[in-house]
Amino acid sequence: MLSFDTDGDFTNNYKFLIGSILPRPIAFVSTLNEDGSNNLAPFSFFTAISAKPMIVAFSPLIRSSTGKMKDTPINILKNGEFVINIVSEQIANQVNLCASELAYGEDEFLKSKLTAIDSEIVKPKRVKESLVHFECKFRDNLSYGDGIGAGQIITGEVVKVHVAEEIYQEGRILTDKLNPLGRGAGNDWIKCNDRIQLERLTAQIQK
Repeated sequence: MLSFDTDGDFTNNYKFLIGSILPRPIAFVSTLNEDGSNNLAPFSFFTAISAKPMIVAFSPLIRSSTGKMKDTPINILKNGEFVINIVSEQIANQVNLCASELAYGEDEFLKSKLTAIDSEIVKPKRVKESLVHFECKFRDNLSYGDGIGAGQIITGEVVKVHVAEEIYQEGRILTDKLNPLGRGAGNDWIKCNDRIQLERLTAQIQK
């Protein structure tokens, strides 16, 4: 087995992370810019934290191109609200387009031709083409530095969930209908419908 130190260039550490933590779910985050225009960007360092209260978290890194914080965390820290739109295979190309660095204030909804719809509680818009939306109120921010490659954890409390009727049945989201998509390394995107089912050990023991 090969061993590596982690105190060198950030790119090597980044490659280890994105090449081994797979698949990474994508938070497609919509926020409002300071001038009220829409902002929409994907983040693949994303997870659930708590069910009650319902807390989710994602981690935007400092831009490698400029060494500055990305627009999404700037907007959240100023406005305190955001929406996480879950990514399905059907909108992969539009999500990929929104990963590009656009000029501040340029509306990614218009650029990607995705449809912005009103949220019920928060001000940022939802992506109509996404099948699950989490309306979030900013909860906490934990920064790990301000250099290139440094990240921060932004947590939000989910105050409203929206699920498309066609993917919801008997209290469950149907994975086959959602067609969730995750990120891999480089240009790789990973389909999440190829899976196995294993009964939990406690259930096996009780039989």
